[in-house]
Amino acid sequence: MPTCRRKRVVLTEPSQALLQVVKSNPDKDVYYLHQTGEIFDSYEAYAARMSFYRLKQFQCEVTGRSGLDYFQALESEQQEAQTMHSRFPEPLKAAVLKAVQWQVVGRLDHLVEAVFDRFKDRYFPDEKVFVDIQGDKSSRFYARVVQVYPPKCGPEGADASLENQASSSTSPPAATPEGNLQIHKIGGDLKIPAKDVSTRDDPLKYFYKIQILDEQHDRSHEKGKLSLKEKAKWSGSLMDVRCMAMSRDRLAFSKSILRRFIRDCVDRDAAVASPWTVKEAVAKHYGVDIVMPEETRKGVESIKRGEIDKRKKAWEDKEGPPTKKQKKLTAAQEERVKALAAAAEKREREAREKAEKQKAKEEAERLAAEKKKKKPIRYPTEDLDIRISDKEKKSGVKVKKPTPSRSLLPFGEDQTTFESFLMTWNFLVVYGQPLHLSTFTVDEFEHALRHAVLEPPCTMLGEIHSTLIYNLRTVPFNRHSAVLSLLRLKDTLEEDHKVLGITIDQLTTVMADVGSNWERVPLRHTDQRGGWEDALLGCLKDHATTDNFPRLREILTRLLFAPESNLEPSTSSSSSRVSSATPQILSVPSSPNERYQTLPPADRIAILAFMCNLAVTSKAIHTHMENCEEQLTALRKEKIEINRLKKQYTEEKNALAGDAEAKQEPVTNGVEEVVMQELSDLSDAPSEEGSETASATSGRQKTSTRQKDLRQRAHTQAHAKQREIARAKVAAEKQAQAEYRRLDEEVNKIERRLEAIEREFRKLLGAIRVKPLGKDRFHNRIWWFDGLGSASLLGSGGVVQYGAGRIFVQGPTQMDLELMLKRDDDIDARRQEEEGEDGMLAPGEWAVYTEPEEVEEFVAWLNSKGVRELALKNAVTKWEYHILQGMRKRISDMNVTAKLPEARRSTRVKQTSGHDISREPYMTWTNRRAVNN
Repeated sequence: MPTCRRKRVVLTEPSQALLQVVKSNPDKDVYYLHQTGEIFDSYEAYAARMSFYRLKQFQCEVTGRSGLDYFQALESEQQEAQTMHSRFPEPLKAAVLKAVQWQVVGRLDHLVEAVFDRFKDRYFPDEKVFVDIQGDKSSRFYARVVQVYPPKCGPEGADASLENQASSSTSPPAATPEGNLQIHKIGGDLKIPAKDVSTRDDPLKYFYKIQILDEQHDRSHEKGKLSLKEKAKWSGSLMDVRCMAMSRDRLAFSKSILRRFIRDCVDRDAAVASPWTVKEAVAKHYGVDIVMPEETRKGVESIKRGEIDKRKKAWEDKEGPPTKKQKKLTAAQEERVKALAAAAEKREREAREKAEKQKAKEEAERLAAEKKKKKPIRYPTEDLDIRISDKEKKSGVKVKKPTPSRSLLPFGEDQTTFESFLMTWNFLVVYGQPLHLSTFTVDEFEHALRHAVLEPPCTMLGEIHSTLIYNLRTVPFNRHSAVLSLLRLKDTLEEDHKVLGITIDQLTTVMADVGSNWERVPLRHTDQRGGWEDALLGCLKDHATTDNFPRLREILTRLLFAPESNLEPSTSSSSSRVSSATPQILSVPSSPNERYQTLPPADRIAILAFMCNLAVTSKAIHTHMENCEEQLTALRKEKIEINRLKKQYTEEKNALAGDAEAKQEPVTNGVEEVVMQELSDLSDAPSEEGSETASATSGRQKTSTRQKDLRQRAHTQAHAKQREIARAKVAAEKQAQAEYRRLDEEVNKIERRLEAIEREFRKLLGAIRVKPLGKDRFHNRIWWFDGLGSASLLGSGGVVQYGAGRIFVQGPTQMDLELMLKRDDDIDARRQEEEGEDGMLAPGEWAVYTEPEEVEEFVAWLNSKGVRELALKNAVTKWEYHILQGMRKRISDMNVTAKLPEARRSTRVKQTSGHDISREPYMTWTNRRAVNN
């Protein structure tokens, strides 16, 4: 039975209520679990039990394998049981089961030991064994036990040696059938002690008639191998042997196999001293008596009583000795005993109270000592637990963070519109490669969405909408879904309900003839995407509904209807950031290519956001994500290899630096000593010769001249050696320096490659999921969107590039606010102190840092002792160069753009129309990734 948490799984029995209902209604439907045979009256109970069985928490009781579900564990047990039963000797099964029936043994291991000792030298008819013919393993044969002769039936005084060759000469007389029934009857009874068994039924005195089947193994290379003639002689022959020459296969009979067989065939109740009983089905199959004999039952009950008494005595000894019966005392003796008992009780009570007071005093002193001794805080810790001390404030630690701006957000007057705008821009830039769309900045995208003149047209808007339309052609859609949803909406509204002066009937009538062929119409890049406005309306007709696009009716009305000519408002410049909020009354049917330029930016953003949400499900975007994941895996492997190479080069550099320091120590002392020694040797030799001829003046002059020549020669040789050593040293130093410079250049190349890998990591991860840089102490999320997806942080030649060129701050979520309130009730006061009134962002509210100095102040405000701010500070520091350079580049571009209208004002443009917008950066943008579809 499979186990769960070391307990056997008990199958669920049908409830009494279900049994009663089945009796009254036999046709009642129930839920049957066929793998276990369990029955349930409700699907909930059935599903709960099936879910329990499917948990990976069960263990096979036979093999011990864990991490299985119930059915896998059950199948494993059945397979192991089948294998075990096929291996275990069939003639031995009945004898072993009869021996263990009704045995009272505490542990299964002890029972297995006892059975193994009794049956290891006892064999039964039809059992397959190994037999050693000549007393060694070189002549081992596989044989079958034909007949067993108990000691009383064997030949008297028969030789126990194994040289018997055939049953015709040494076979004992045949045993009677009744004798076969008495085989090992005493030896198989575990109730009889082992010593008595050895005396009354010694297994060594049994004779076995065996028939040789085949040699055990083919070992022709071994010495002593029987010849083919001898092998043929023994094959099929009968002989009588004793148990000393016989053995069983260890795969068929061993303690582990025996343990598994007994555990599979027997069971035991949980009561004290319960006997092991063979399972009823197994007992019937092997002829084991399932009715406990009266004598056995009395013995079991006696053992149970003895065990219970033993445990009871042990418990009484633990609680204390039982009170002995005493003789009846007199009245005076009783009073004296009572007085002594009361005095003893009083003393015990006083001692207990004193001990309790002492313990309470010690506990109070311990708590006071713990309060005095503050545990040191291990940093980093929870950010809100860190308070800036007065000492830190005096030392110049920044208390209040710089206030981010809400007014400088694009379309910041409406937070929802800004979020959709930011999401749309990020999607178009990140997936520019599968969309075939070049990157553009947030400022360019904002100005394009504010473009409100018909001439000149905005190329960026046409390219963006056309690429999305091509992508949405691959996304499944329902024809005329917008018309059907508007008609359903009409049923819920009052009659003649109008939006901008147009009813639903008028709108659907005009819609029917516009953009019907949008999925096949070509929008070529060389034709400046002509007709993309009609294709856009057709795309909305087939993809949008009032459920997934709530502003559908209003936007379609603005695209298909125009006001009367005398009520048409004048178009505003693209630089204007304020649009009229007064609703117009539209009445004249028009076309989308004429009316799109009049859409307010909020409607344009809503259209693009809806199309981007649909494009996420396209195959092109999914394929691009999978490619990014594959590239990430390759980059991770490359990074590991490069770091290993960098470590190797660094170790080599350090080794060269250590050798150079060692060589800088003075090494010329030894050379100088050698030179001086040579000089002294050369000068001493002629001085001795001169002393012998000191009487002659001419001899002294010759000696002096010779000494000078020798000294001069010695000096010359010494200087030559010294110069040679110096040259070798300089050459070695130059070679070491050259090698050091080469390794240094390799390390620099590797570091530059690691930086490039980090930038690639950011690009590829941004295509899978955009994550913030981190959170500050108040759970404000910090976002930096540059360098994601198809955008790059560095252009050709290492020129800094930017997408947003800003750091965005998003307020905490509602859940974060609740967590902060639970941790600190006075969180609002702390936020007002450290963020300021204007710096406190509501849940989901956005703000922005546009100046590099603001970012530097914000980083200085972060406290690295907190967990969140430490991670945030590390992330900002990692990308600080690119963040600040991108912000500076944006400010520089904005300053240049602000001067362009004054410096490049065209004389061909009317002065009333303002500056030439065709020179604006968003108008000069071109799509270099465009495909001429």
